[in-house]
Amino acid sequence: MADEALRLDKRLVRLSFERAAQSYDQAAVLQREVAQRMAQRLPYVKLVPRRILDAGAGTGFGTRLLARRYPKAHLIALDLAWAMLKAARAAQPWWQRLAGPARRARYLCGDLERLPLAASSVDLVWSNLTLQWCNAPEQAFRECYRVLVPGGLFMFSTFGPDTLKELRQAFASVDGYTHVNRFVDMHDLGDLLTYAGFAAPVMDMEMITLTYLDLKQLLCELKALGAHNVTFGRNHGLMGKRRWQAMVEAYESLRRDGRLPATFEVVYGHAWVGESKRREDGRQAIALQIARRQAGLR
Repeated sequence: MADEALRLDKRLVRLSFERAAQSYDQAAVLQREVAQRMAQRLPYVKLVPRRILDAGAGTGFGTRLLARRYPKAHLIALDLAWAMLKAARAAQPWWQRLAGPARRARYLCGDLERLPLAASSVDLVWSNLTLQWCNAPEQAFRECYRVLVPGGLFMFSTFGPDTLKELRQAFASVDGYTHVNRFVDMHDLGDLLTYAGFAAPVMDMEMITLTYLDLKQLLCELKALGAHNVTFGRNHGLMGKRRWQAMVEAYESLRRDGRLPATFEVVYGHAWVGESKRREDGRQAIALQIARRQAGLR
């Protein structure tokens, strides 16, 4: 029951981000900072990708970082919300818009847990703060493994369990509903990468604390980002005035130096696809040929 309560309604996830497309960039200070910190790691990676998937591209900040880092690469920006991709395309640099089809970024609406891409079709999958919107990170990892070529790299960031712990605790003091997403532990993510077939996963994390004048400012920022509570265990009605005030007072007890803290546990990970995948792809190709012959196809 607890797991079901924390499951995300993916239809509402998409709708939330569709509605937030116009307000997202103004509020996405942390998202941009984490993307830049991810990008700072790229020079240490010995990879010159020809095809890159930005999985969970949002309004395209990460896509543009990748375009500057790898100007000759073919970029695919994927997001669950089409309105986000429209904003990303509108912000595409002029020089990229004038480039030929092979150099121009493509925009693809889709789900990280069910990637609409062929197997072994990209060299680098980059995903910044998107994995927390997946119900099954293990399925997302399998999909990333599937679409990566042998020798390809998966690099991602996501939020860990201490993210928004103050908000979770404040709500927990007044009711038993879910109000904050479930976030997966860094070590569990590392294990899931291995189970998905990746080699040599590397994980690390850092705590980032943002501060706010009041709770309204934090909640307005989350709304502008599209980060609504879309768990199945949420309260489907309105919280009463008395409980709301009690929750606000619980959060206010954490005020320090005139500001309210909000903790974000940022988890970083990367892992490689081993050369053994060539054998896996070969076996799959042979099986497909056999199936086609048996069906009378050529």
